Amino acid sequence: MNFGTYFRFTSYATIATAAMALFAAGGVGVWLALVFAIIMVAAWKLEGTRWQLSDRIALIVILASLPLFYFDWRVMGLYLDARFLEGATRSRGTAEVTVLAHLILFLSAVKLLQRKADRDWFFLYLISFFEVLLAAGLTASPAFLATLILYLLCALATVVAFEIQKARRNFTATQTRLLVPPDSVLFRKLPMRLWRRRYLETRRLPIVSVSLLLLIVVLALPFFLIAPRTASSALRRGGVGLSGFIGFSDNVTLGEIGHLKSNDEIFMHVRVENANQAPAAGLRWRGVALDEFTGRGWKKSAVAERAEKKESERGFFQVGTTENIQRLTAQTVFLEPVDTPVLFGAPRIVAIQGRLPFIRLDSEGAIQTRSHEQERVVYKVYSDMIEPGPTVLRLDPLNYFVASARYLELRDNLDPRIAGLTQGIIARAGAQDGYDKARAIESYLRDNYGYSLDLKAGGTDPLADFLFRVRAGHCEYFSTAMAVMLRTQGIASRVVNGFLPGEYNQAAGAYTVRESDAHSWVEVYFPQTNSWVTFDPTPSAGRTPHVRTGLAAQLSKYSEALELMWFQYVVGYDKQEQHSLATSLRKELFDLRRSSTAGFAWARGALPSAIKPILISVIALGGLIVIVFLSQRIRHFGWRRGLNVWRTAAELESSRVDFYERLLALLEKRGIKRESYQTPLEFASLVGMNEACAITNTYNRVRYGEEKLSASERKQIEELLSALERRRESV
Repeated sequence: MNFGTYFRFTSYATIATAAMALFAAGGVGVWLALVFAIIMVAAWKLEGTRWQLSDRIALIVILASLPLFYFDWRVMGLYLDARFLEGATRSRGTAEVTVLAHLILFLSAVKLLQRKADRDWFFLYLISFFEVLLAAGLTASPAFLATLILYLLCALATVVAFEIQKARRNFTATQTRLLVPPDSVLFRKLPMRLWRRRYLETRRLPIVSVSLLLLIVVLALPFFLIAPRTASSALRRGGVGLSGFIGFSDNVTLGEIGHLKSNDEIFMHVRVENANQAPAAGLRWRGVALDEFTGRGWKKSAVAERAEKKESERGFFQVGTTENIQRLTAQTVFLEPVDTPVLFGAPRIVAIQGRLPFIRLDSEGAIQTRSHEQERVVYKVYSDMIEPGPTVLRLDPLNYFVASARYLELRDNLDPRIAGLTQGIIARAGAQDGYDKARAIESYLRDNYGYSLDLKAGGTDPLADFLFRVRAGHCEYFSTAMAVMLRTQGIASRVVNGFLPGEYNQAAGAYTVRESDAHSWVEVYFPQTNSWVTFDPTPSAGRTPHVRTGLAAQLSKYSEALELMWFQYVVGYDKQEQHSLATSLRKELFDLRRSSTAGFAWARGALPSAIKPILISVIALGGLIVIVFLSQRIRHFGWRRGLNVWRTAAELESSRVDFYERLLALLEKRGIKRESYQTPLEFASLVGMNEACAITNTYNRVRYGEEKLSASERKQIEELLSALERRRESV
């Protein structure tokens, strides 16, 4: 590849990666991206031909198309308004951003098709930068990081090539002829060899670009880690969130969660730290609790709807207490854009920390914040998940206060068969206390009913239809059945809607929670310990998270891990993360001092799990650069000199032609000095010595012809220099 082709390739690559970033961010559609790709291929083929557009024609095309973009803006606005009326979520400025993306790509396409001077290339580079800038405002996905790195690499290579291209034009034919004696056949070929040596070694330019990119990252990383953060309260993310989300409102109809369980879309990620003992029912992410049964569903009573609003400038909200802070389990939740304000966490939540303007806490322990249909919310939850043991709970006489009466209420028209069924279950189990009664009902429902997502139960009384006719359903029917059956026996209970733990992703060190993990269970109140204890009557088929297998699943897990790392340590990196990182580094430095060697500290896991993959990647990239660098030196200078990395390239180059320096030194001792305006051959011809002419010819071949001396040639040069030395001594 000659330099002209390399310059065009890097320029087109820069423009292409910018368009790719805009496409990955959702700024342009598939068809428009495909059309632009075709135009780029056509522009490449037309470079240097008479079919390229002139400056005047290109300007006319641009001016004539401006009314079309006004029409595009109006049509796009009407289209998005129509989608909004149909129920889709739209963000403000979507039409304007889309039309701006169309305009930028159009200008790039016109410029690519015209004849290009330096100013036109510069205009294309500037447009590509605005494309990447626009893409950065549309998305916060790690896919943008990949395109950004590729764009930076191509842009650096283009800048280097562009400057070389300008210098190449300035190196005129007149300047070239000053170096070429007219009577030398070798030096007639010198200009092309100079170009090849000085400007056309294109194989080295990509290495230079990669090295510059690595240097930029290394220099910018400390500033990123220590720079103060002034971001808004949540992470902005363009696009449409999970709309029509059901099952987490003040009124829930039986069967709604079943619709969620058929969807595998990711709802949130949860990373658990210093996990303590999980409840007997297993780990769950609690959402809303509902205390009033309507016959066809659940809702919050008037008392439960009362919520306390909490605000905090520091972003720390205490919502409960704990007997021992060591019992707390911390969870970092990455909640996707959804149209429910509910915040999720393991029960029982004691505190929440995050960039949230406020939270609302109702009497049932449900926590809400502002709506975030188009924003990913990241927050930290501290939960005390330890529940009283069975021995303690069996001793509870269940003497409820008046405030707990709403957890015992039942509808007047409740099917009497439900109470009879419950009494029979308790009698067969021989349960005497409230805890054993709850366990008996839980076991009966698990063992005698089937799990199904088909909504077969219905009619005017769906609960009775489920218990006595269908005998199969999903989690909502089981939790409703158990809560109502407990109330018929004077045991306070409520239904809780939330999520199962989800699939654990070892690569990310976090749980991936999908909509299909939506779940409903029961909480039973034991007044003596003032505790709500979790019971789950759903059969195991409805409580086991789906685990993906195969190569595609593994790749998907690594992709999720990368995305999670990107949002936590780049997009969501704030003062809280800065403090956490500083604390972690101080701890690890202390561990390193106590360790005998750094390698032993690494083996013990002294480095944070989030830092290790970054450090490994940097080391691997640095090792690759060193290998390529050494191979280039060895190929150019040989094994012995190439591996001597402490010598500069100029020193290595000088060592290849040091015999000529020795020649000049010998002649200077005899009073013959080369002037700065003399070429080597001109000087040798003036000296008039056969040895000097022979050594100068060899010097020219090595210095400018990029030839290497053989052992016999080096021996011959040593003999010629020795002859000159003897001649000087004889004189």
